[in-house]
Amino acid sequence: MQTKPRRSKPKLFLILLSLFLLSSSSFNNASTITHQFKEAPEFYNSPDCASITNDDNINDNNNNNERYICSSEAVHVAMTLDTTYIRGSMAAILSVLQHSSCPQNIFFHFVCSSNASVLGAAISKSFPYLQFKLYNFDDSVVSGLISTSIRSALDCPLNYARSYLPNVLPLCVRRVVYLDSDLILVDDIAKLAATPLNENSVLAAPEYCNANFTSYFTSTFWSNPTLSLTFADRKPCYFNTGVMVIDLARWRAGDYTRKIEEWMELQKRMRIYELGSLPPFLLVFGGNIAPVDHRWNQHGLGGDNFRGLCRDLHPGPVSLLHWSGKGKPWARLDANRPCPLDALWAPYDLLQTPFSLDS
Repeated sequence: MQTKPRRSKPKLFLILLSLFLLSSSSFNNASTITHQFKEAPEFYNSPDCASITNDDNINDNNNNNERYICSSEAVHVAMTLDTTYIRGSMAAILSVLQHSSCPQNIFFHFVCSSNASVLGAAISKSFPYLQFKLYNFDDSVVSGLISTSIRSALDCPLNYARSYLPNVLPLCVRRVVYLDSDLILVDDIAKLAATPLNENSVLAAPEYCNANFTSYFTSTFWSNPTLSLTFADRKPCYFNTGVMVIDLARWRAGDYTRKIEEWMELQKRMRIYELGSLPPFLLVFGGNIAPVDHRWNQHGLGGDNFRGLCRDLHPGPVSLLHWSGKGKPWARLDANRPCPLDALWAPYDLLQTPFSLDS
């Protein structure tokens, strides 16, 4: 009997390969948020809160957002949004509103680089009364300037969006409070927003002058006289860029985004620092910022960038708790390995659990 030659099955292989690639593409491009969040309670202004007026007389065409955006009576808050940190963002927003005397006067500016409609829908569902606007951040603006750092999470282009806020937000917004997603406030944000800036300062933030400032830059930087002289005429102190009050008009006038980019370009050539988006801010603003009381950034609660060990609060009063560092409270709570201070974050968690009795 004549046997037929064994034949390969290229069509079947190609079909299976196509299905695999399609499923991989669908997974990588997923635009869904895996968690469901509860609706937050609504918070109302106290009787002595200022009325929101449209300072620039914009014809808002019944668009209440426009009236808020250009009002000097509004407290403007900027945050970045992504699907990875959305749970932290929800908790941060809730904490801001809950502790504000005039929560209805707060306007949120959310910057995201992808999944804007999904993220916006999640915010609207949990905070249906919230005044906010979404802005798309083009990753390509900064992706070519990013050099690898000690932790991959720090290399996300959206982590650099804070350097571009003056370019992204409307020109009529003159001052904004920038907040990271891994923090909660336990005080009125209007106090922070009202931080006085002297005539030479573009931003305000809590400073830590006892920190080892030299450790934020490499020996290449300090051994080069041209570079190290950057700090010759100022006393630079470490500050955390997760909590800042920014004068956007002064920033734009001084073209500070370009100055930050110039240091990032040099970093690509010479490796003058190791820690992501923070060192360029220190190079441009260190020693020239308006100080803010340390109570507004009890930072480092996420531990160091390598192990994420538990840390205690710094001495003194507390208005803002910041889980900067590797460990995030929601991840440690989910893993049933929380740090003691993670219990302070938990009441602001809006995660909808399978066993929740909420409607």
